[in-house]
Amino acid sequence: MSIVTNVMRVRETIAEACDRARRSPADVTLIAVSKTHPPDVILQAVETGLQHFGENRVEEAGMKIPVVNAQSPQPVVWHMIGHVQSRKAKEVVPLFQVVQSVDSLKLASKLSTLVAGQDQKLPVLLEVNVSGEAAKYGLPAWDWQTDAEARRRLWAEVEAVLALPGLDVRGLMTMAPIVDDMEQTRPIFASLAALRNALAEAFQRPLPELSMGMTDDYPVAVEEGATMVRVGRAIFGVRQS
Repeated sequence: MSIVTNVMRVRETIAEACDRARRSPADVTLIAVSKTHPPDVILQAVETGLQHFGENRVEEAGMKIPVVNAQSPQPVVWHMIGHVQSRKAKEVVPLFQVVQSVDSLKLASKLSTLVAGQDQKLPVLLEVNVSGEAAKYGLPAWDWQTDAEARRRLWAEVEAVLALPGLDVRGLMTMAPIVDDMEQTRPIFASLAALRNALAEAFQRPLPELSMGMTDDYPVAVEEGATMVRVGRAIFGVRQS
């Protein structure tokens, strides 16, 4: 199928999920995950009206983003959604308008230093691990509701990030486990939404964004309050090698 058809189907699915949750589709940003796909394919997606794109690797993004930006008929918003090593942070800042994968105070501090003195703050999301999978990056948050000490440590780290200059902490991001039935991801997404609400109340500041849900589970994520869904395969097809 064409990218046009794929995008139409994804948008319809988002709208259906919003209808079930009594939400407006306008409240959900579709981020097209374009990793491994070349600039010409990304530009096809831009032509469908997509504006937000997500990349995982700094090196790959550094080759593609300038090409797409130069040829795109409309501004493109680039989201870093992959793990960022602190030493690579200096390469991320010039390329991306949003960093969704701030998974440590160390990385947040590095980004803060890099953007210090700029006119605008850098929008970021805190990546949290609410599933407990050892292979997942993110601030440890799988037991935030049941372990008082774990909650204290998480609150302390979030408070430290919120205090850093130059960063606009917009909300939370997580990656759910790969499962056979998307319903199995619902508790993960519900936990992230509850954590966002708890943090917003504790620190008395808005954290409007919840980035959760990918190709295999984004309808459930939308039902549980996602404001951003990161969809690759359902738009672009199987990744290019």
